[in-house]
Amino acid sequence: MNRRRLPLSLRRDAVPWERQRPTWREARPAVIAGALKRAQARPSGNWYVVGASRALRGDGKLALSVAGHEVVVWRGPDGRPVGGPGICPHLGAPLRDSPVRCGTLVCHWHGLALDGGPYAGWSPLPVHDDGVLVWIRLDAVGGEEPRDAPAVPWRPEPARAVTAVYRGVGVCEPEDVVANRLDPWHGAWLHPYSFVDLTVVDAPGEPLGANDGGPDALTVDVSFKAAGRLVVPVRAVFTAPGPRTVVMRITRGEGAGSVVETHATPLGADEAGRPRTVVTEAVVAASDRPGFAAVRRAAPLLRPLMRAAAGRLWRDDLAYAERRWQLRSTGRFPG
Repeated sequence: MNRRRLPLSLRRDAVPWERQRPTWREARPAVIAGALKRAQARPSGNWYVVGASRALRGDGKLALSVAGHEVVVWRGPDGRPVGGPGICPHLGAPLRDSPVRCGTLVCHWHGLALDGGPYAGWSPLPVHDDGVLVWIRLDAVGGEEPRDAPAVPWRPEPARAVTAVYRGVGVCEPEDVVANRLDPWHGAWLHPYSFVDLTVVDAPGEPLGANDGGPDALTVDVSFKAAGRLVVPVRAVFTAPGPRTVVMRITRGEGAGSVVETHATPLGADEAGRPRTVVTEAVVAASDRPGFAAVRRAAPLLRPLMRAAAGRLWRDDLAYAERRWQLRSTGRFPG
């Protein structure tokens, strides 16, 4: 009865970190590389994630460089998201530093006012707000057949979910971030403070009957650490619906239906000529438990904690991605 009421389980056979079952034989480089290659071949329609929808509240804006192209996004006078080049067409001022006033972005150099429509040599770019993340379409960067809207993964209904968005930057390319997410075997080794008892029960090329996310999904049984030997066991499925996106969906256990979306957006080279990539991760947590309504009401307090938890994981995962790029760029990557 207690286990039905509470999501927690007690680890009765807990072992020290160094005595857990090795996963290096299962984490076959060819499986990870194959999943990455197939993800890179999927179309994106030239859409790139630029940040969280909540960043555009009021006079907020989002500004960054996508593959070296400066862009800026804000909400126009009618509340719709608008955006375009982040370089003022007059004398090149950085519009990332310019304020938004009542839906109009006003250049802080000479006062050129932009409401999101074509004006004075400035031309807008397609922008999409899916309610959690904001996307911009850059056909000159993507080079694919353009799509009217990005392929947004399925998520729980916002009314029954708590959402938080984490952002981090690493010296690597998007493929290094995607490769990290397509290697769930590292979880309990690299993140022992969060994950234990991790088993990949199905992977591409290994049809073991557990896969409920399609033929190219990774299905994982894992327990999230709560306190001491108390854990929350779940089943999660990893899929890569696009070249820069990996989605983890909880399919069994506490929070079934919750998703974690990881999006990698190339920023361009730094001063040393190294590539930089921004990771935008949306955690959309849901639960059918009656008490989750109180959790939703506490969302403003929970979001910073959720972002902090994601940040701790990504400190390790970005180190993984950066190391992978370092070895690739110098011809030392195994295989």
